[in-house]
Amino acid sequence: MQAPVAPPILLIGQPYDGNIATSGNGHMVALLAPDRMTVDKCYDIAIGTGGTDEGWPGLRPEYHSNYYGAYFRDPDGNKLCVCCHDRDPDR
Repeated sequence: MQAPVAPPILLIGQPYDGNIATSGNGHMVALLAPDRMTVDKCYDIAIGTGGTDEGWPGLRPEYHSNYYGAYFRDPDGNKLCVCCHDRDPDR
């Protein structure tokens, strides 16, 4: 049996900093990872291949108690997020 797949979601809003929407400010691609280890690996690969840190991998309880994510920019300045919503399997 195949695991259920979350549907794609498109959210549109104003840039968080209140400035004009431009490349790298006003949009972000978020990718759903199957687990926290995948979030960590994606972040390490992104930083190791020229990306810049925008938020290390970790819990973000301001979103919800199990939100685990990492934020980075690619070499062109586009902001990306990789996140997971599952509980830590070691708990």
